[in-house]
Amino acid sequence: MKIAVVFDMDGVIVDNGRFHYLAWEEFCKKYRIPFSDNIFRKTIFGRTNAEAIPFLFQRNLEKTELQKLGAEKEEIYRRIYAPALKPVNGLPAFLEELKKHNIPTAVATSASPENVMFVLDGLRIKHYFNCIVDDSMVKNGKPDPEIYLKAAELLKTRPADCVVFEDSLSGTKAAFDAGTNVIALTTSLKAEEHRYAQHTFPDFSEISVNFIIENFFN
Repeated sequence: MKIAVVFDMDGVIVDNGRFHYLAWEEFCKKYRIPFSDNIFRKTIFGRTNAEAIPFLFQRNLEKTELQKLGAEKEEIYRRIYAPALKPVNGLPAFLEELKKHNIPTAVATSASPENVMFVLDGLRIKHYFNCIVDDSMVKNGKPDPEIYLKAAELLKTRPADCVVFEDSLSGTKAAFDAGTNVIALTTSLKAEEHRYAQHTFPDFSEISVNFIIENFFN
C-alpha cells in the first residue's frame, strides 16, 4: 500500500469561489449574458470553461473562440483575486507534515495551467506536489472520474490508496467514482450536501496524517 493525497485547487487549496463568481459576473456583463447565483451554481460551479461557456452563449463555439473567451475570463479572475491570494487555513502546515512523512501528493483541478501556476507559485507551495493534473491533461471534466484516475496513475498508486480533498459535488462524485477516499471541505457547500464524501471539514486545521491513517487505512 502506497498512501497518496490529492488536492483539488479551487475551494481546497484556496477559498476563491467568490472571486470566480465576480469574474464570471464581469465577463457576462461585458457580453450582455444573463447571470445570477442560480446560473453560477447550477451551470458553472465545478465545471470547465469548455463546458460552461457554450451554455452561457447558448450556442456551439469554434475551438479558437472558446479558448479565447476562456482565457479572457481567467485573466479577469486573476486580476481580481491577486491582491487577496492566500491558502486555506491549515494547509501549509498539513503540506509540511505530508512531506515529512514522505507521502506523495498531487493537484487535480479543472483549472487552466495558467491559473494553477498563478496559485501555486503565488503561494510558494508548488514544491510540495509530486505532480499536477489540470484541465489540459484530461478529455472529460468532473464529475467524470478521469482526472483522479490520472492522478493516481502519475503517483504510481491505486485509487483506493488515495485520499482526495474536494469542495464541489461534481468533484466529490468524480473522486468517489474513481474509487478514492474522499474528504470534502465546506468552503463551497454545506456538510450535508456532500453525499459522496466520507468526512467533511471547514479547513485543514483539524486534519493530520494520523487522521488519514486512522480513518482510511487501519
